[in-house]
Amino acid sequence: MGKPRAKSNPERKRAQYSREFKLEAIRLLDSGQVPPAQLALQLAVARNKLYQWRDQLQRSGEAEAFRGSGRKPAQDRGEVDRLREELKRVTEERDILKKAAAYFARELP
Repeated sequence: MGKPRAKSNPERKRAQYSREFKLEAIRLLDSGQVPPAQLALQLAVARNKLYQWRDQLQRSGEAEAFRGSGRKPAQDRGEVDRLREELKRVTEERDILKKAAAYFARELP
């Protein structure tokens, strides 16, 4: 189909903003004293990023919003662990069935 596209600048770092910065930016956005485009310029962030942060805050609440890239909440970890166990069991069953099918295929004339 074509050559795989390389990153334009692999040394460029993704901007990371602290939780406090995001909360303050949302507070300023909601206050309405400054137009969103001007606020985005002052804070040196994209305007749509301000709206994304506000939506995330509204969806998950202040306690859960902007948790960072650390560990997932306990209920999500439990689901992942359960799915890993199920995958392990299903993989073992598949391997046993493959061996059984090969065994019975050899015995047939």
